[in-house]
Amino acid sequence: MMGPLLELHRRGAEVHVRTIAAGVEGVRAAGLRCEPIDPLIEAVAMDDHRRRSKLGAGERAFAVWAERAPLEVEDFGAALAAVDPDLALVDTTTFGARAVAEREGLPWAESRPFLLEDTVSGLPPFGFGLRPKQGLAGRARDRAFALLSSAFDRQARLPTVNAGRRAAGIAELRTAPEAHCRAPLTLYYTAQPFEYPRPLPPGVRMVGAGVWDPPMELPVEIPEDDRPLALVTCSSEFQDDGPIAAAALEGMSERWRLIITTAGVDPASLPSRDGAVVERLLPHRPLLERASVVVCHGGMGITQKALAHGVPVCVVPWARDQLDVAARVEEAEAGVKLRRRRLSPARLAAAAKAAEACAPGAARVKAGYKAAGGGPAAADAVEALCSPLIARRRK
Repeated sequence: MMGPLLELHRRGAEVHVRTIAAGVEGVRAAGLRCEPIDPLIEAVAMDDHRRRSKLGAGERAFAVWAERAPLEVEDFGAALAAVDPDLALVDTTTFGARAVAEREGLPWAESRPFLLEDTVSGLPPFGFGLRPKQGLAGRARDRAFALLSSAFDRQARLPTVNAGRRAAGIAELRTAPEAHCRAPLTLYYTAQPFEYPRPLPPGVRMVGAGVWDPPMELPVEIPEDDRPLALVTCSSEFQDDGPIAAAALEGMSERWRLIITTAGVDPASLPSRDGAVVERLLPHRPLLERASVVVCHGGMGITQKALAHGVPVCVVPWARDQLDVAARVEEAEAGVKLRRRRLSPARLAAAAKAAEACAPGAARVKAGYKAAGGGPAAADAVEALCSPLIARRRK
């Protein structure tokens, strides 16, 4: 959200943010008012990585969001009472807060940093990591997987949406399609050619990738030699993807200068390797300005941030939405995918080398993100929703 929020602040809006405790200092340092969410919400930990199957992990993720929803209703309601805003911008996974925004009837927008999950004719359904496939075989494949997707929506997504709605005291929804894109405006943080060409639901506005970093200096020395720089990242929300970093340390150290940010993974759990920089958190922008390739789990955040800098990616999709992210990377020819079950030091090194050759595709994606307008385009859409009187282009 920070790109649009900072642009709105620059235009004179009074912006209040509620986020996890670890993010408060960075938001305040950027110049916005910020308070932490109820710690009870954070205490409901995302533990989907403990499930062995992709289906089980998806069901568990929605169960966690459903458990958080009643807590969000109370917390977000209190925030609205304290601030009395003209508009609310709500994250897509906060089902309780979304229900409160709908209940209160104030202008509100959904902030969506993940791929859309609605079923679209002619495109593969979300959740299976499928690339578009034409002809009779493609249509038959998509119909079969659409049935599985619909069953998941009924069993996991719809109950979670309704958990938030029950807690907020508003009517439950009867069908899963009703649950998609209910906000008057959805800021969709992607653009073609990363996203497949498709009709967008009403109110959905593609604005390009979110690229904001908390303001901080790079606190480490980057090794300087003739080798290209590779940035390797783990998920910010723990999903036990440390083996990606471990394989990079073992297989990539000779050919690349390695910078590894472990985020949710304890750096002490990784093998040591002379010359590699291994830190839990580092600002990505100054690293992406020098990197030749990014190796990651396929989270939308780091994948799109890399491509927004024109850096090709080697994706080892671990779980969650990451198979679908990897499919779009391949379809855009902006990188390569290495399947989790095939991960090894030698294979990862070979895949990273192949990804480097995808720089032209990464450049095309970068151009697509830029054309979508970024923070200014998102701010225009928010202003238009909030009040026609201030929906004018600022120079």
